[in-house]
Amino acid sequence: MTPSTSHEGTLTPCPQCQLRHQCVCEQLPDLTSACHLALLMHENEQQRDTNTGQWLLKSLPTSTSVHIWQRKSPDPALIELLNNDQFQPYLLFPHDESMPVSQAFLQANKTTKVPLFIILDGTWQEAKKMLRKSAWLKNLPLARITATQASNYQLRRNQEDGHLCTLEVGCEVLKALGEERQSEQLLSFFDHYMQAFKADKSGHALASKTSG
Repeated sequence: MTPSTSHEGTLTPCPQCQLRHQCVCEQLPDLTSACHLALLMHENEQQRDTNTGQWLLKSLPTSTSVHIWQRKSPDPALIELLNNDQFQPYLLFPHDESMPVSQAFLQANKTTKVPLFIILDGTWQEAKKMLRKSAWLKNLPLARITATQASNYQLRRNQEDGHLCTLEVGCEVLKALGEERQSEQLLSFFDHYMQAFKADKSGHALASKTSG
């Protein structure tokens, strides 16, 4: 879809990518994965246009789901996934007892189950709060990613060193599962989107690159 001009002559954003001066939807890859990524999203992320989990959901529509976190009442759809014998759930969170994603994948395969990786989608402070205040998460086996490169996330200020955004976490999971091509395609799109997003916030479309 593309941005359009309203009756008042102002640009209205693309309903999918929310950019006013150009649409990046056609560049978004359509991917699949051998795992399922469940985003447990802090409610604050719903209002943030810098949320990157949305691009995991849009690029991996059959391999992802989103669930809004509430302290007192877990999302019924996520609980249904956790109780589904088709899946082997893991909570992605760095901890001394967490196993590498690649090991979790092999472990799930031995039982012919699809690995279900739950990603806490929020700031690092929000993610820690979500885990601390959700007793139902604490019984899940833990898995961890090993970052293969530094974060390239540029849409929020005061990012802590060593932390990846939600999309980058998802891409590291894909890499660990041997799905490097999918990861590279998504990261390539995300790099383009970040540049287009910053240009859009400045009131113009992203300048096209010319050679010569």
